Amino acid sequence: MFEGRNVKLRKAEKDDVSSVLELWCDSEYMGDYQDIMTISKAKMERVLLTDTIFFIVEKVDGTKIGHIGGWMHGRACMEIGFALVPRERGKGYGTEAIQMMVDHLFLEKDIVRVQAPAATGNIASQKALEKAGFSREGLMRKSWHAKGEYIDQYLYSVLREEWKEPKILTKT
Repeated sequence: MFEGRNVKLRKAEKDDVSSVLELWCDSEYMGDYQDIMTISKAKMERVLLTDTIFFIVEKVDGTKIGHIGGWMHGRACMEIGFALVPRERGKGYGTEAIQMMVDHLFLEKDIVRVQAPAATGNIASQKALEKAGFSREGLMRKSWHAKGEYIDQYLYSVLREEWKEPKILTKT
């Protein structure tokens, strides 16, 4: 577990599978730029415990407020994705979780970059990524399908040489 000023990242466990499945089936949680996810419990278990680096985002008091995950994208790049429950958005928790995830990835993985896409209309995610030190690289046209249409996304990244040192984590 990693603890920041306002949030903790707790490695997902088998007990989290059902609650994450429930969130991923909640259209309000998934928001305007992501379809609900209807996957089997067995596949969700693989996603959380095997296929990705997956953390439950909690407030420091232990209240679960979302998730953040990362997966390899190419040889030396990790891509991340994240979501928070609607009532906790806009309070800086997402930015802190992103910073902690980037710290963890650069401290633990032999990678040169961390990237994250954000829908062009998702201003909140764009701001969180920028506050966490990511730079907008460009526009990926019709790169994501959600809510019955193809949407454009911006690609954000932070390179190891831009990161330089942990912003929040001091050890892992």
